[in-house]
Amino acid sequence: MGDQLRIGLIEDNDGLRADFTAVINGAGDMTCVAAFATAEDALIGLRAGLPDVLLVDINLPGMSGIEFVRRLRAAGAAAQMVMLTTFDDATSVFESLKAGANGYVLKRAALGELVDAVRDVASGGAPMTGAIARKVVQHFSRQAPAPEVESLTDREREVLVALSQGQQYKEIADSLTISINTVRKYIRAIYDKLHVNTRLEAVNKLGRT
Repeated sequence: MGDQLRIGLIEDNDGLRADFTAVINGAGDMTCVAAFATAEDALIGLRAGLPDVLLVDINLPGMSGIEFVRRLRAAGAAAQMVMLTTFDDATSVFESLKAGANGYVLKRAALGELVDAVRDVASGGAPMTGAIARKVVQHFSRQAPAPEVESLTDREREVLVALSQGQQYKEIADSLTISINTVRKYIRAIYDKLHVNTRLEAVNKLGRT
């Protein structure tokens, strides 16, 4: 990829913000074009235009990262958004995904994983762990009877259930005799349906008020 990926960062911890900025700028194929300590600052600072990928801390002072993502998505933002989380807190991460996030990365993970996650979502991937897959399974199993747009295909359901049982992408690919890239495509489709699901819920709520 000749063009540099443009990355935005929202992280209230000054030290982490500096570390993340340095690792992004040192990766070679991406550059940090904007860094903010709060969601409020980011909403103002990003008015002129969004970067390709936004890294958003879930637990920000003031407006949360989840609300920030929800607002940008409601305004039609197309940027990829990756949540930064301190713990593998399935509930917060799941709420972020419902709000429109494309993936997440643990802050305690190696800094190289942050760069990998950015490359992954930028190329159409969507990282998902077993704990989150279990939440998604529960969410979709509650949505009955679901309109067609909300329903998972049999293959998407198979991938989701395998993930929720702790299988890795490679194991799922082998057991379903598909490529890892195809597994990633199914997971991305599941995320998209989760976002649609949430938009429909929001529209339905508005319609009832």
